[in-house]
Amino acid sequence: MAYILCVDDEPSISSLIRQILQVEGHEIAIADDGFEALDSIAACEPDLIVLDRSMPGMDGIEVCRRLKSNPFLSRVPVLMLTALGNVDFKVEGFEAGVDDYLVKPFEPRELSARVRSLLRLVAREGDRNPSSGLPGGHAIAQEIEKRVARGESFSVIYFDLDHFKPFADTFGFAVADAVISGTGALLGEMASESGDFAGHIGGDDFLLICPSHRAQVLCETGAARFGEVISRAVSEEIFARGQFTGLNRDGEPQDFPLAKLTAVIVPVAPESWISVAHLGEAAATWKKAAKARGGGVVLAEV
Repeated sequence: MAYILCVDDEPSISSLIRQILQVEGHEIAIADDGFEALDSIAACEPDLIVLDRSMPGMDGIEVCRRLKSNPFLSRVPVLMLTALGNVDFKVEGFEAGVDDYLVKPFEPRELSARVRSLLRLVAREGDRNPSSGLPGGHAIAQEIEKRVARGESFSVIYFDLDHFKPFADTFGFAVADAVISGTGALLGEMASESGDFAGHIGGDDFLLICPSHRAQVLCETGAARFGEVISRAVSEEIFARGQFTGLNRDGEPQDFPLAKLTAVIVPVAPESWISVAHLGEAAATWKKAAKARGGGVVLAEV
C-alpha cells in the first residue's frame, strides 16, 4: 500500500492514526514535531502526510509551506488535522498548500476515507501530467534515482515560466493551458531529439534530465524556441511589444514582460547524491536567485 508520515506532538493521536491506517495495510512513520518531519521527508519521501496544524517550534502551516516550495516534493498530498474549525484557519492552510482538512476529534472511518481519496488522486496524476502529457510525480523521481543507481553523472535542468501568473490572469485559462501544453510539447520534442528525459513537475514547472555536457545548449535552445509557444498564444501586436498590461497584486494596471523560460542547471554526481528532496531544495533556491537577476540560465552549486 502507501508509506504515510504522521506528524503530531501528541503521542496518543499519532498512535491512534497508526492503528487506523495500519489496518488499511499502510506503512506508517511518526514524527513528533515539524523539524523531525522535514528530516524524515528528506530521508524518505512519503506518499502522503497526515499533519497536525498546532505544534510547538514549527507548526503544520510552516511545514506545509516548506514542503510545497520544493518542486520535487510539492506533489506529496497533505491532510491537515486541526482542532480549529474557523474558516480563516482553513483558508490559511489551503493557501500554504494543504490538500485536505480533518477536524479533531475525527471518526476513524472519515480519516481512512480521506486518505484513500488523496491517494487515488496521486495515483491518477502520478504517471502523466494531463496538461502536457509528460511524465510527472513519481515517474520523475524514479528516473533520477535510476540514473544515480547506475552510477551516472548527469544534470537536471529545472525550467520555470517567468511572469506566468499575471499572464494567466490576463489572458485566461484557455490561453494559459495552451502555453503549458505547448511548453510540454516543446520540451518533449527536444528530449526525443537528443535521447533525454522530459518531465512536468506541475503547474509551470518542467525539467529535462540530460548528460551535463548538453545542459547549457538545451537551456539556450529551450529558451529560444519558447518564443514560438508564446507567439502562438498572443496577438502579433502583443508579441512584437514583448509585454502586456495586467493587474498587479494591488489590483492596479501594470505592464509585465511576456512569459519566458528561466532555467536552473543542477548537476548530479552519484558519489555526492543525497536525495530527490535535497535536489528539489537546491533547484528552488537557485530558481529564486535566477529570478532575482532577471531570469536566464543559472548553474546551481550543490
